[in-house]
Amino acid sequence: MKRRDFIYLTGMGAAATMLPGIPVMGNPIAWQQALEPVDPALKKRMADVALNAARSKGATYTDVRIGRYLNQFIITREDKVQNIVNTESFGMGIRVISNGSWGFAATDKLDNDSIAKAAELAVSIAKENSRLLIEPVQLAPQKGLGEVSWKAPIEKNAFEVPIKEKVDLLLNVNDAALKEGASYINSFMFIVNEQKYFASTDGSYIDQDVHRIWPTFFITKIDATTGKFDTRNSLSSPMGMGYEYLYARPQDKIQGQTVLYKGRYDMIEDARLGAQQVGEKLKAKSVEAGKYDLILDPSHLWLTIHESVGHPSELDRVLGYEANYAGTSFLTLDKWQSKKFNFGSPMVNLFADKTQVGSLGAVGYDDEGVPCKRWDIIKDGILVNYQAIRDQAHILGLNESQGCCYADNWSSVQFQRMPNVSLQAGKDGKTVEDLIKGVEKGIYIIGDGSFSIDQQRYNFQFGGQLFYEIKNGKIEGMLRDVAYQANTQDFWNACTGIADERDYRLGGSFFDGKGQPGQISAVSHGSSTARFNGVNVINTSRNIG
Repeated sequence: MKRRDFIYLTGMGAAATMLPGIPVMGNPIAWQQALEPVDPALKKRMADVALNAARSKGATYTDVRIGRYLNQFIITREDKVQNIVNTESFGMGIRVISNGSWGFAATDKLDNDSIAKAAELAVSIAKENSRLLIEPVQLAPQKGLGEVSWKAPIEKNAFEVPIKEKVDLLLNVNDAALKEGASYINSFMFIVNEQKYFASTDGSYIDQDVHRIWPTFFITKIDATTGKFDTRNSLSSPMGMGYEYLYARPQDKIQGQTVLYKGRYDMIEDARLGAQQVGEKLKAKSVEAGKYDLILDPSHLWLTIHESVGHPSELDRVLGYEANYAGTSFLTLDKWQSKKFNFGSPMVNLFADKTQVGSLGAVGYDDEGVPCKRWDIIKDGILVNYQAIRDQAHILGLNESQGCCYADNWSSVQFQRMPNVSLQAGKDGKTVEDLIKGVEKGIYIIGDGSFSIDQQRYNFQFGGQLFYEIKNGKIEGMLRDVAYQANTQDFWNACTGIADERDYRLGGSFFDGKGQPGQISAVSHGSSTARFNGVNVINTSRNIG
């Protein structure tokens, strides 16, 4: 089918299938339906039905989440549109405490009788769960907030942008890459709107409107002479923004980066450069294994932060509550209690922040109705805190939750999820060029790649997208087959330099998995470019040895 025919035939519809590995929740809808809001007064009335029904059956605490989850996926390959998907998932989750134990039930039937039955079911489940209870749930206090609201500070709702405009952008991205020699390119746009309403017996009624967007692509180039191929993925990050993310402004360019701007992304330019760079990768020399000083760009470092800092500082992993999905944590409570566990060098400051503008995890209130905030996890290289929610706060002696409870859907029970965890920018005015100048033997790594980390988040290996050799303070050319290995503590203690806030950027994931049954969440990790000395680099080529 021709491109233009496809657009007109499918621009209003939605398909129910997607590429493997991309979760799709909800029912197909026309894209215009995503612009029709649900009256908050109606949501409040439905919430009150659930609160009253649960109380009448013996619940001592109840919270209600009414969620409308909207997704749009646009998928292209070379000069063709492969799929356009619009989905909606709408329903209510009810969580209660009865007899000191949690119970949860959910329904997508939102008449009064169905809501009341779901609330009654949640209470009966809590009472049954209490038979196995060792100690009752202890909730950190939370003052009722009354009726409040929060809306992501977007400039342009991506759902309002005509599908044709978004398709044209992606096809222009593909065309730019093909003109520069790419053999294949897939490009995607993922758009999310979470319309979330929370109510609880604490006296809170919270209406929130959350927006996220992720434009990305995957380029492959084949050397016709040798038959070898290589790839270069997009250097974009998913963001908690609207369609304005794709309005790149050259005056906001970050320290020489050609495709990344302050809160903006030039997707066409990234594809053009990406096709050139994948050609360079095919001709690049293979790295020699050994010790190198690494200069890690934020487009790469975000993933290392996510795996080696974000996950091991989740309190449920520390306590062993979470083990089946990606393991526990080496950051055991005794290390925190000592108040002197040396996680990293003195310049390493890692913080959690659910309020970072433009981040994927940014909301006003978490899924327990707790106002979101910022707090330190690593301070001057020392472990000082974890990530905790209302029923965990007492374990750390906290007077309140840190506001990092989340569920990926109305039908899922909320639990502790990673907030945005980021590396604080350097304070001594260094640029990326300053970091590179002092390197005699090093590698500059841009973009994220494959990784592996053990079940306690301690020993790891990370690859990337682009690797540049550094000799005597200068970039000499591109390398290939690079991965570095370390353990978390040694790696962060090897941090000897961090660029200042002018270079600070967010990376992140749309699909961070956790729990059984599994849930996904979206989370960002910010940093400036950082230097790590004496890290072990291996050669990943199958042709070596």
